[in-house]
This record gives sequence, structure tokens and C-alpha cells, in this order.
Amino acid sequence: MFKKVLPLSTILFLRFLGLFLVLPVLSVYALDLKGATPFLVGVVVGGYALTQAVFQVPFGSMSDKVGRKPTILFGLLIFLVGSLICAYSDNIYMLMLGRFLQGAGAIGSVVTAMIADLVEEKQRGHAMAIMGGFIAISFAIAMAVGPVIASHYGISAIFFITAVLAAVAIVVLFTKVPTPPKIKHIYHGNTKTSDILKDPNLLGMIIINAMQKGLMTAAFVIIPIFLTDPKYGFNWAKSDLWMVYAPAMVAGLIAMGPAAVFGEKRNIPKQIFMLSIVLFTASFVMMGLTNSSTVFVTAVIFFFIAFNMMEPLVQSMISKFAKVHQKGAALGIANSAAYFFTFIGGTFAGLYLDISSRETLGLTIGGISLAWLIFTAVKMKNPLRYSHLIIPENEVDFDKLNALESEHIAEWFINETEKVVVIKYASEKLDEDRLKAQIVK
Repeated sequence: MFKKVLPLSTILFLRFLGLFLVLPVLSVYALDLKGATPFLVGVVVGGYALTQAVFQVPFGSMSDKVGRKPTILFGLLIFLVGSLICAYSDNIYMLMLGRFLQGAGAIGSVVTAMIADLVEEKQRGHAMAIMGGFIAISFAIAMAVGPVIASHYGISAIFFITAVLAAVAIVVLFTKVPTPPKIKHIYHGNTKTSDILKDPNLLGMIIINAMQKGLMTAAFVIIPIFLTDPKYGFNWAKSDLWMVYAPAMVAGLIAMGPAAVFGEKRNIPKQIFMLSIVLFTASFVMMGLTNSSTVFVTAVIFFFIAFNMMEPLVQSMISKFAKVHQKGAALGIANSAAYFFTFIGGTFAGLYLDISSRETLGLTIGGISLAWLIFTAVKMKNPLRYSHLIIPENEVDFDKLNALESEHIAEWFINETEKVVVIKYASEKLDEDRLKAQIVK
């Protein structure tokens, strides 16, 4: 399993490292560009997410039809071009254009769907945790290295590095990534993309994913500005920002493993999500109200612990709730909503800095997080546990299979590459031997 996940996780690592390297410093450096205002800086920080939101669903759906690899290649090429435009930017609007193009290479949901294609569901949580771990490591490296690179070589150097990382990801795609099995899905006929939004479990996860990413971008707008702008009382040097990000990411990495293990093995993702939201709420309130650097750093640590606890479980839950033929589209919709909120989070934080105080901003985001906590407590359910019955294709009576209907069967599909039929069913409700007897020749 690890050999299947490693190359794709490496591609995500390289892409996210490019994006994350600039996040801890972009807001303060962008303020120095011609035409910059706090509002436009917020748009630049979250700008890539707006085009991600627009193109996630088309990329996810396209990958279901034309294949994962060609779609990933197309997205990486767009991302590379956008990075180069950012590198050569000399005003806020050119930088904004480059950020929009970076986001247009919307491959996140495609890579996640490809991992789900390659890995059995019982191992998918572990696979998603590995993927989340790679993203978290890219966070950690970026938070420590990004401010140092920017202070010595300028923000353009980071974007040139991002373009190189995209090129390396393309090489990995065609030399290390295995071809996923060809899946033919029949059970319950053709399902429209709109059906995804009617599924309450998927809709709940889409909202949770969106809120998490929106708060992330808001944090990356306000943390560096609060710490470096003298009017907010801390007056840190830009080159010292790594001292808040590095320990925060170490704490986040430490928290992520146990959260993923407990959330998956004990099937308590709801409880993990609620704990994370409590930490999100506390972190923004503390960042808004404190005048102590120590308390502010503690708040940032709370934020990264919350984010990293939630990240691997979010993707895993979406892939569990979605049927096999919906995975690309479902992850596309979820990530589209997430990236839209990422854009809103950055823009909202930048606009609020223009018109309000640090204290009001912290309390406002804290209040939004509290509403999110209440929604999760009321609406979210932990997923049912399913098993998979796998039968060689030549042993199946397809007339019986096509007539198979049960509220305890989530779906069935044919893996044409391995020539097997796979039935996903609630093991506590259906006996495997009796189920098998209903469909074999």
C-alpha cells in the first residue's frame, strides 16, 4: 500500500510545498508592491483558492472520464506557468493574476481520488493519513524555510522554487505513479453529480472541509501582519517569523498521528473534529485579545494542532461516504467548496484589517468557529462500518447481481483490471456467506 501512495503523496508534497513556502510571508511582502492595500493583499493570499474552487469540479469530473494522469499533468503545467508569472510580478495586480493561475491547476481532488482508486477502503484511512502527513511535512518545512528564503533572496525566489517543484512533480508522475485499475460501476445505475449534494453525510463533510480551509487562509493573512506591523504591538522582524511557525508545525505533526489513528480505528471522527474546532475557536480569540508574544505563539500552536488533527480525517471521510464512481466528483465538490472558503477567508481577513481592530477580528472569527462547533455537534454522524465481499467475475451470476437491492448494501462495482466484483455492505446487518450465495452461479 505504501508503495502505491508514496509517489502521489510526493506530488502533493511538492505542489503544496510550493504553495506553502510563500504563505507565512506573502501578506507582509505583498503590502510593499505597487497598488497594494490590505484588502488586495487578502485577495492575493487567497486568490489561488478562488480558481481552485472554480476548477476543482471540472478537474474531478474530467479525471473520472479521461483518466487521472492526463488531468494531473494538465494541472501541474498550469500551476508552473502561474508560479513564473508570480515570480516576475512587480505590482499587486500581476501577482494576483499569477496566483489565480496557480489555483487553476486544481489537481488536489484528482490525486486524492487516485489514491482511493489504488487502495482498498479498509486501508484508505491509513493512506489518507500518509497523504496528510506529507502535506503536513510540507507545511512544517515551508513555515521554517519560507521566511528565511524571503528575507535573504526576496519573495520572487520562492515562486521560482515553486515552478521547479512543479516540474519535478511532473517527472514523478510519469516515472513512479502506477496506473490505477479500470473500474466499471453499475450498482444503482448512473448517479448525477447533484446527488452528492443530497447526501447529508457528504454535505456535512463538505461544510466541515470548507470551514477548515477558510480559517487557514484567514490565519495566514493575520498572523504575519499582526506580528510584524508595529501598530499591533508585537513588532517582530520578518526574518523571525519562522520562530512562531516552526514550533507550531512540530506540535501539529505530533498531534496528527494520534488523531488519525483514534479517528479511524475507533471510528470517532466527529469527536476529533469537535476537539479541533474548540482549538480553532480558542486560537483566534487569543490572537485577537492578547498583548503577549508568548500567548500569541501559543494561539498559533493551537491553530496548527487543530488543522493537522482534522486534515487527514476530512479527506478519508469524504472518500468513505462517496460511492466509487463518485469519488472524483465528490472530492472535487468538497475541495471546490473548501477553496472557495479559502478565498473568502483571506479576503475577509484583509477587508476586516482595513475597517476594524485586531480584537474585533479575533472575536468575530471566534464566534464563527463557535457556530461551526454547534453545527458539527448537531448534524455530523460517525460513519457506518462496511466490509467488502470480493468475488471473481467468472463466478458471478450477473442477472442475480443486477437484481440485488438492499438498504444494507452501499454499492457494488466491477474491477475490470483484476476481474473481480466488489460488494460494499454493512457486515453487522448482512451475513457474508448468505450474501455470496445470492449472486454466485
